Amino acid sequence: MKAVIIGAGPAGLAAAACLKEVGVGVELLDRGEKVGDSWRRHYDCLHLHTSRGRSGLPGLKFPAHTGRYPALTDVIAYFEDYAHYHGLAPRFGCDVTGVARDGEGWRVSHDQGQSEADVVVIATGINGAPRAPDWPGSFNGPILHSSAYRNAAPFEGSRVLVVGFGNSGGDIALDLANAGVTVDLSVRGAVNILPKQLFGIPITSYGALTKLLGYRMADLLTAPVLRMAVGRPEDYGLSPMTKGPAAMVHEDARIPMIDVGALGAIKAGRITVRPGVAALEGGAVRFSDNTAQPYDAIIAAIGYRVDLRPLLGADCAALDDRGHAHISGGPTAADGLYFCSLHVSPYGQLFTTGQEAMAIARHVRGLASDA
Repeated sequence: MKAVIIGAGPAGLAAAACLKEVGVGVELLDRGEKVGDSWRRHYDCLHLHTSRGRSGLPGLKFPAHTGRYPALTDVIAYFEDYAHYHGLAPRFGCDVTGVARDGEGWRVSHDQGQSEADVVVIATGINGAPRAPDWPGSFNGPILHSSAYRNAAPFEGSRVLVVGFGNSGGDIALDLANAGVTVDLSVRGAVNILPKQLFGIPITSYGALTKLLGYRMADLLTAPVLRMAVGRPEDYGLSPMTKGPAAMVHEDARIPMIDVGALGAIKAGRITVRPGVAALEGGAVRFSDNTAQPYDAIIAAIGYRVDLRPLLGADCAALDDRGHAHISGGPTAADGLYFCSLHVSPYGQLFTTGQEAMAIARHVRGLASDA
């Protein structure tokens, strides 16, 4: 049995290692030039929100010399070590253009030809194409998506607006503030905020409560503790969500903001909170409260969009009407087609990636034994 895996980031590496372990031949394709290519384009100050012990992929732990929350350089080095340890040799510079049924198997078309497989695993990640801002008007300075931000050096002496208060927005605003850059943070909607750790335990490790009690009960029980740990959103000029952080993940597929210091910078006046963007006006931005402020640059931390219909076809039974995978980490409505780490996780994305990769391998092994 042979599997083609699309994507050589953590999900693709984990799926390839797990399938190889159960005797499946694997072909790993990636349009980038190195493993974890998209991770290499993250901002320099990034650290995982999950602890080292919950961030390793199946078959290899993070090395003990990394910190409790591995830095970006540690993560990239780990991906390289993981590929070497498991003997994985991705085909790089290979842009997949289509995946289609071919008799009892699958045909994967790419710019280097075609690959035939019994099983296909889509492991392209939840950070697909950056969302483009749709603000009316025009702006005189640069507008960057957060995926293009590396560090604060190009913004020295500038006044910068960061739009969006997800984890990237919070991290980037804090990085700019720590470098002495004048930075405002535009937050359009209501928010949920979590501390990075609670009682010395990483916040992502509390996902077991959700599994045990259900997400609504978990939110109800943890709300008073979270208020003591981080305060109320109103304390920072923000609006609270009417649902808790676990409900936000399960119902909206969105990850709450995990604070690594941005809240303290807001309280200290080093980051100024503004409402949502209403319009661009040359060298200024007008906000939804009709106030306007001048800026030299805008960083749009407004997320990504994932749509797999161009790859799999609009009629693929494994996709919903937005092109999202119905099921990640298990068998789908299209026999032999799997998705790994295509849903956001409250337990830490790398941890869930490993769990899903192992689940896929177990199911494929069952198919092979039944054949």
